[in-house]
Amino acid sequence: MGRDMTEKLTFPDGFLWGGATAANQCEGAYDADGRGLANVDVVPIGEDRLAIITGKKKMFDFEEGYFYPAKEAIDMYHRFKEDIALFGEMGFKTYRLSIAWSRIFPKGDELEPNEAGLKFYEDLFKECHKYGIEPLVTITHFDCPMYLIEQYGGWRSRKMLECYERLCRTLFTRYKGLVKYWLTFNEINMILHAPFMGAGLCFEEGENEEQVKY
Repeated sequence: MGRDMTEKLTFPDGFLWGGATAANQCEGAYDADGRGLANVDVVPIGEDRLAIITGKKKMFDFEEGYFYPAKEAIDMYHRFKEDIALFGEMGFKTYRLSIAWSRIFPKGDELEPNEAGLKFYEDLFKECHKYGIEPLVTITHFDCPMYLIEQYGGWRSRKMLECYERLCRTLFTRYKGLVKYWLTFNEINMILHAPFMGAGLCFEEGENEEQVKY
């Protein structure tokens, strides 16, 4: 039997209302304070965008004649206090955001993290709590250090498991007490639909793309 549509619907106490961003959509500051280059940084606007995000055209660095929106974005890296104050004014109870992997490990396979990157997110999480906003953190949202792509082929290599585990352990240790809720990957199915953006995958001519994806 269907629900009576005249019945009043309510949300449970403690329901977290809020908003969401991804690091590559808003932070900008692509080379600030030791951050390394990431796949999303080199995805341009324009006619080549689809070929690049699907791994059919390689673009591993900035090239003349292209506009790369993630390089500057809305500069939240330098303006996060203003932004979070606005979230508080809007009544946010949670803020879903993501970590820029290459801020924490610029190349991706270092043994020690970049302290400046860790401090940025620590300050950001503390600012959220100042306004009663619970951080909900995605560890990877279309974000892979370019060094890992060039050196290991992105997520086609099992080396990535080691690097990702180190990233996770670093985050969980540093932000214990500041972050309750973690998500591993945003839209993991994007490995199938946008392999370069979703997993740092690029394909060689004649390669079995489906085999690489799976």
